[in-house]
Amino acid sequence: MRSRPRFSSSRLTVALFGLAAAFTLTPWATPALGLGLGVTVALTLGNPAPQLTGRAAKWLLQIAVVGLGFGTTFAAVIAVGRTGVGYTVVGIGTALTLGLLLGYWLGIERQTSFLITAGTSICGGSAIAAVGPAIGAGSEAMSVSLATVFLLNAVALYLFPPVGHLLHLSQHQFAVWAAIAIHDTSSVVGAAASYGPVALEQATVLKLARALWIVPLTVAAAIASRRGAGSAAATRPPFPWFIGLFVLAAMARSALPSAAIPTLDGIAHAARVALALTLFLIGAGLTRSTLRAVGPRPLLQGVLLWGAVGGLSLLLAARWVQP
Repeated sequence: MRSRPRFSSSRLTVALFGLAAAFTLTPWATPALGLGLGVTVALTLGNPAPQLTGRAAKWLLQIAVVGLGFGTTFAAVIAVGRTGVGYTVVGIGTALTLGLLLGYWLGIERQTSFLITAGTSICGGSAIAAVGPAIGAGSEAMSVSLATVFLLNAVALYLFPPVGHLLHLSQHQFAVWAAIAIHDTSSVVGAAASYGPVALEQATVLKLARALWIVPLTVAAAIASRRGAGSAAATRPPFPWFIGLFVLAAMARSALPSAAIPTLDGIAHAARVALALTLFLIGAGLTRSTLRAVGPRPLLQGVLLWGAVGGLSLLLAARWVQP
């Protein structure tokens, strides 16, 4: 008899969690609302299946990104990628240099500092998840860096669109800024979706080009780490295959007859709808223990680095990127 209230409470939590998730698929939901709702549910009701929702968020994001590829042409992908490659290289190089200098100056543990720098420079949690095992990072360093990047990611999703409108950035300018300055693909796509369809298309392409740098960074970090430990063993970093599928989807749109365009537009629309659910599931992964894991100095490194990268890339987008 004593277990019945606990069982009922668990069922109620699952039901409310499911209703909140279902709401994100309605026309009233946005990516920003989905993230906020996920965080609220996680910190009040709790997440009834954190491992399941974590895996679902990862796969759903990749599926949504591929779906967005059906909404753009291959020519547009090539054009945006070609014009943005310089911004990407400069942004990554600047972030890596500043991040390592800040970590040294603040006296942050080496692995934690490098993971926060990698996450800010390239692709947030995905970069941390790839680089961490390659350098033999401990669980504490992984937790602290992931929590730091997650918090700043959430802030960016809400902060960037109003700032862009305040400064009258064009959709192209906003896409460049968001793709360089926001950590995770989910928040880049979510913020760009709030700003406009052109921003969404271009920011997605630029962000995926940036995410490809996970591979060389992971290899370089693993080699440096093993040399420092007296070993030259190689590592095989995970390759983000969904980026290739995104390009194939854009190629399919360019190759298929015009009669298929309405169907492809429907797939792209479904992908945009799925973004709100994706961010809800990502937000639902935030726990009180995650918040407690963020120490003051790692958070300060993350904030200072993100502020520097965001400020410099905003200046670049506003002054030198054509509207």
